[in-house]
Amino acid sequence: MSNRTLLEIKNLVTEFHTEAGRVKAVNDVSITLNKGETIGIVGESGSGKSVTSLSVMRLIPNPPGKITGGEILFHSKNGVIDLVQSTKKEMRNYRGNEIAMIFQEPMTSLNPVYSCGDQVAEAIMLHQKINKREAKNLTIKLFEQVELPRPGAIYDSYPHQISGGQKQRVMIAMAMSCNPSILIADEPTTALDVTVQKTILELMLKLQQEQDMGIMFITHDLGVIAELADKVVVMYKGKIVEQGNVMDIFTNPQHPYTKGLLACRPPLNRRLQWLPTVSDFMTIDDNGVMHETNKSVAEVTNSLVVTPAETAKKHETLYQQEPILEIKNLKTHFPINSGLFGKAKEFVKAVDGVSFEVYPGETLGLVGESGCGKTTLGRTILKLIEPTKGEIIFEGKDLTDLSSKEMRAYRKEMQIIFQDPYSSLNPRITIGEAIMEPMRVHKVFNNDDERKARVMELLKRVSLLEEHFYRYPHEFSGGQRQRICIARSLALNPKFIICDESVSALDVSVQAQVLNLLNELKEEFKFTYIFISHDLSVVKFMSDRMIVMQEGKVVELGLADEIYANPETAYTKELIDAIPKGEINDIRASIAKKKDNLELA
Repeated sequence: MSNRTLLEIKNLVTEFHTEAGRVKAVNDVSITLNKGETIGIVGESGSGKSVTSLSVMRLIPNPPGKITGGEILFHSKNGVIDLVQSTKKEMRNYRGNEIAMIFQEPMTSLNPVYSCGDQVAEAIMLHQKINKREAKNLTIKLFEQVELPRPGAIYDSYPHQISGGQKQRVMIAMAMSCNPSILIADEPTTALDVTVQKTILELMLKLQQEQDMGIMFITHDLGVIAELADKVVVMYKGKIVEQGNVMDIFTNPQHPYTKGLLACRPPLNRRLQWLPTVSDFMTIDDNGVMHETNKSVAEVTNSLVVTPAETAKKHETLYQQEPILEIKNLKTHFPINSGLFGKAKEFVKAVDGVSFEVYPGETLGLVGESGCGKTTLGRTILKLIEPTKGEIIFEGKDLTDLSSKEMRAYRKEMQIIFQDPYSSLNPRITIGEAIMEPMRVHKVFNNDDERKARVMELLKRVSLLEEHFYRYPHEFSGGQRQRICIARSLALNPKFIICDESVSALDVSVQAQVLNLLNELKEEFKFTYIFISHDLSVVKFMSDRMIVMQEGKVVELGLADEIYANPETAYTKELIDAIPKGEINDIRASIAKKKDNLELA
């Protein structure tokens, strides 16, 4: 091995004991990481990518998990060590000190009862044996290095008092506090806005170049990998199905699963009828044997292209109708400071004078960064939050004039699919009961037998099984739970549905399936959607028109394709520029830029 080798994973096997027997979560995996190199590990949930990283850190919970085979050779400052054979005490010296990790969810990784600064300072004191004052000064320097605003104030802030992007920067500062040789980043940007994601990725590359660090970057998003990685490792069901340099994987993928991952991200340069999925490139029979379709990514996507003329014809028909929903000068303000006698002195203007129409059968996209007011706007339209001022006219009726009792009748026509399907399902009742419940409330059908028959139809329609009726939410994957929430929203046969970040936490392959399902259902049941997301590529694929929001106001409104091709505002242009494109020319430019930076360093 060269003197630049940092980590050699050789034939790693990690198993878990379950009720169904032994499961090989990682099966015969071999990866080599060098100094100054970024390896992207990609795959769907359950592919084994996170378990691989946790195995390196020796953080596999035992029981039920255990490393049962292979070696993890770490080329430390003191020689080559097999981490599999290391004691717990030895691992404590390496973990955080020479091998650091950024976890997927910063809110659950940070302790809510300690300030952000104290948590980073504690890690520094543990590994560097310095006093509290020196640790605090070093922490504030690290906060400056990761470009946190007001480093001193954030040192004293608790995790709930700062944004998701800021929490992730705190986690990066903690990981970088001891100048590690290896940084493992497990989905560190999945739930972040594209602009925040871009700055986090740039920050990681900058720190890597300064310290000649090796990075293992785990994600399901190949667009991110294209901009960041030197090499790509594709995992499927615990095994590596393909690995190579980033250009080879993107220009000439060999395995059908890799082709599926590349194809299922919404393209930005053209409009497709529906998104390709992994099943377009491979199928699994009842015996678990894989069969290739032998189609290329280009073959599949080219067959799905919608021409501009077809789009224009559709829009001509769409916008000749009367609007189903009119929003006029809508405002939703929240009081934050109270004066004498409890009267509010200051307000957060979450929605500030917003006006637009939505037409029957249209999908209107709503994009913007966290805090721009898009979710508040969606909930205000449904009167889940009371508006401060303005009109919400649905089918000619102003909903702002209605009492809670009168509004209940309209809930049947207007539904919402929430961002987190797990928290929007009651863990104590079966999913069949969860879907039947709104039918009972609104007295749809004559009895529970008829309602149950309807639920069975809906489960089948969203690609679930009748036997799922009797299962509980925790027994399903994230994608399946989102399908359950879609089925529940369909139960009342509504005319209008708000999708609030309903695919943001899903793998790209599962996301593609759910987006295709939403479009199929729209055609079948003639729904009208407002589709809320921070991911502009997803909104562009789904939407006829698009609204861009910033600080509670609409800054741009127009046809989705036109806004993407010719953004009028600097803010919209910034959102578009921040999208990880995954296009070949962008990869070439990214590699060239990285080489230039390394040469300058």
